[in-house]
Amino acid sequence: MNYLEELKNAIIDVQPKKAEEMTQALLNEGADAQLILKQALIPGMDEVGRLFKEGEYFVPEVLVAAKAMNASLNLVEPLLVQGNVPRMGKVVAGTIEGDLHDIGKNLVCMMLKGAGYTVVDLGVDVTAEQFVQAVQKEKPDFVAISALLTSTMMNIPTVIQSLQQQGLRDQVKVLVGGAPLTKEYADEIGADGYAMDASDAVGLVRQLGTT
Repeated sequence: MNYLEELKNAIIDVQPKKAEEMTQALLNEGADAQLILKQALIPGMDEVGRLFKEGEYFVPEVLVAAKAMNASLNLVEPLLVQGNVPRMGKVVAGTIEGDLHDIGKNLVCMMLKGAGYTVVDLGVDVTAEQFVQAVQKEKPDFVAISALLTSTMMNIPTVIQSLQQQGLRDQVKVLVGGAPLTKEYADEIGADGYAMDASDAVGLVRQLGTT
């Protein structure tokens, strides 16, 4: 039995229990943690992202697929850390101050984890000061800011200005997303990129990570 293929399919077919079992079977066989990440988890979540983008999967399916991926990642992550396996990059993410919506942000975080990134989730109602502190502490490659309300998206420029004032702006790429935002707005406020949904966010981070 090809456990790697089975694990990848368990994620695509949204089967958390099976994903956990296949991961354990691979580890019992002495499979390399990085191999599991690169040949099963990342391709599995990539396919889920494609199905979501094409309208075949919806938010509930993506959430369960992410749960399957997390079940596997929980077993693999200690070995990745132990083996000093290089991650793809680090992302600090949060929903902007005044906004308590977290489904979109959670999806982005889950899919980035599935794509091999280290994610620091600051939660909801995150102030500019909290974003700045997280950048100082975590030294991420990216800051991902979500807003679902027109009234709260006006707080995003404050984060960018605060990063500038603290001399941190050049050290991170700022990505924004959420229902009321547009690429034009992202350009206007000086963000490095705009993602329409979770699948777009992963593609954007990959793209910006190579520039």
